[in-house]
Amino acid sequence: MDREFARRIGSTSASSSPTSSPQRRRHSGWFNSPTSPRRSNIQDGDRFVPHPSTIVRQRNYSLLRDENSTNLFLGTSTSSATTNQPSDNERLRSLLVENEVMDAAVEDLPRREVTQQQSQQQQPSSEHRNGDGSNIQHGNLSRQMSPGHHHRRVLRFAAPPQGRAENMRDNLFSLTPLGASSRRLLSSPQRTQRYVPKAPFKVLDAPYLPDDFYLNLVDWSSTNTVAVGLVTSVYLWSALTSQVTQLCEMDDSTVASVSWSKSGSRIAVGTSNGAVKIWDTQRSVLVNEWQDHTARVGAMAWTDAVLATGSRDKSIYLYDVRERHRRISQLQHHRQEVCGIQWSQDGIHLASGGNDNQLVTWDIRTEKTDHVFTDHRAAVKAIAWSPHQHGLLVSGGGTADQTIRFWNTLTGQPLQVIQTNSQVCNIAWSRSANELVSTHGYSHHEVILWKYPSMERLAVLEGHTQRVIYLAVSPDGETIVTGAGDETLRFWHVFSKGSSSNVPRSRLSLASQIR
Repeated sequence: MDREFARRIGSTSASSSPTSSPQRRRHSGWFNSPTSPRRSNIQDGDRFVPHPSTIVRQRNYSLLRDENSTNLFLGTSTSSATTNQPSDNERLRSLLVENEVMDAAVEDLPRREVTQQQSQQQQPSSEHRNGDGSNIQHGNLSRQMSPGHHHRRVLRFAAPPQGRAENMRDNLFSLTPLGASSRRLLSSPQRTQRYVPKAPFKVLDAPYLPDDFYLNLVDWSSTNTVAVGLVTSVYLWSALTSQVTQLCEMDDSTVASVSWSKSGSRIAVGTSNGAVKIWDTQRSVLVNEWQDHTARVGAMAWTDAVLATGSRDKSIYLYDVRERHRRISQLQHHRQEVCGIQWSQDGIHLASGGNDNQLVTWDIRTEKTDHVFTDHRAAVKAIAWSPHQHGLLVSGGGTADQTIRFWNTLTGQPLQVIQTNSQVCNIAWSRSANELVSTHGYSHHEVILWKYPSMERLAVLEGHTQRVIYLAVSPDGETIVTGAGDETLRFWHVFSKGSSSNVPRSRLSLASQIR
């Protein structure tokens, strides 16, 4: 054999491998320049298939990267809260790849995670940390992993052996290439997040609506009528006919608060000079009046036939509206103005918040305080009792506090604290779901919808140009109306529709007997 021919054959066999495919001849250019740098991790050839163990190591290593790294396998970035989260389809595709390639046995689509900024504000103590104090950013999976999670999987099966045997038998008679876990994942109910419109569906002008944190000038009745106090007058807007009527006008004072009765036929009006007046809206007649307070009455709340009023004179009065000029009792504890009052669902307990940063719960049967909470660092105006859990109370603090706090009034223990980074003006619960809405002032004029108890932000509604001081909920529990110092009333669809089974029906109704 010719030596030159043998030398050529030896050089060709030495430069090729049995597993690599024939390489195409590349054209000359910048990318093929011998002086250009080449990445060491690029595999030559077009038949390179990564081994599953390599993918597992890459996935485990991605959990220990810095905050600016990107998890290429999961398709998510852990840089900041401003990065767009992957869609549900992308998350489902990632979980299917885990099931088929790594035998992860994921059978349910986890809920969408809260953004990084929200998690730092809500639960700062629940983050895992490295030895140097840096946070460990988790991927798209909702499984909580301890520092030794990956080491516990060494020399162990990903699933019990009998489970694998059952899956293998199931796969023998299956008509789909997907495994049993992937099929169960696809058939599991998709936990899609409820859509909440970000824009109000109606905007009404409210001229001279004051920008005063201590007033309560908007309320929504059970007959679907919105009452608004503007300077010296009270106006009624019907949500059924969109007609506006003037109920009354004060001669020597301004309106400080309005509150509808449970029946929606009467409305209480508190004035700046301490007077409390009860009006019959159907006849437009003044039916009762009290003049016990010595300063403005900025907070009122009804329960059946009892009206509670809170004033700037630091006192709370209880009135029986069935009898003229009858005052039941006086509650005295606050050291400054009472700016928030709410009755419990059973009508036995009363919660009051004051400008002295105190939240007080009262037992009306004994006319004494049950608990006094002093954790807030600013005025407590936003108060709401949960309609779903007995004894659960939520409150919000003013500009110097900016927190939402939950309380167990049965034991007097604090439950949860959420930092909102904004003044909390109002809070209201949903009647059909474990959700609540809050309105805010300085420095973010927002309306936020929360999911309880995770306190995940379901929606952030923006539109007001000044702090959102006033809030009322529609009688069906789906719509809210907000008022601000920008002299507008905005109507939003925020809460989901409740089931028809929750609607009380009379046993005497003939419609309830029809099947």
